[in-house]
Amino acid sequence: MDGTYLQIGEVAARTELSLRTIRHYEETGLVVPSARSRGGFRLYTETDVERLMIVRRMKPLGFSLEQMRDLLDATDRLDACPAPAGAEREALLARVRHYERAAAEQIDALRIKLLRAEDFARTLRSRLGRDTTRS
Repeated sequence: MDGTYLQIGEVAARTELSLRTIRHYEETGLVVPSARSRGGFRLYTETDVERLMIVRRMKPLGFSLEQMRDLLDATDRLDACPAPAGAEREALLARVRHYERAAAEQIDALRIKLLRAEDFARTLRSRLGRDTTRS
């Protein structure tokens, strides 16, 4: 091993995912470690870490494991050597654009929820401020 691999603990620390979550993603075939050590330890590359980060970013936006798998497949195929061309490339780019639009929609929905939550917290602080002046 020449230092280009990371063990699962290092990957967990970098991605802020639990060991259990990383193993689950492996079991489902979402992100599989690139290698194993002689002792059977999972070994990850920077590309594997990038894939895990994509998954980590998709999860809070409500994407399913199947959608994550579909996006990773599209990006893997776009990054392949040789790169796809013509209609295949356009179809893959359309899939990525679909996920970009879906992410933007989820972000907008989360912003609205955050604004409502902040408004609610201000209402409560205001209420508490009125009650402390009466004490």
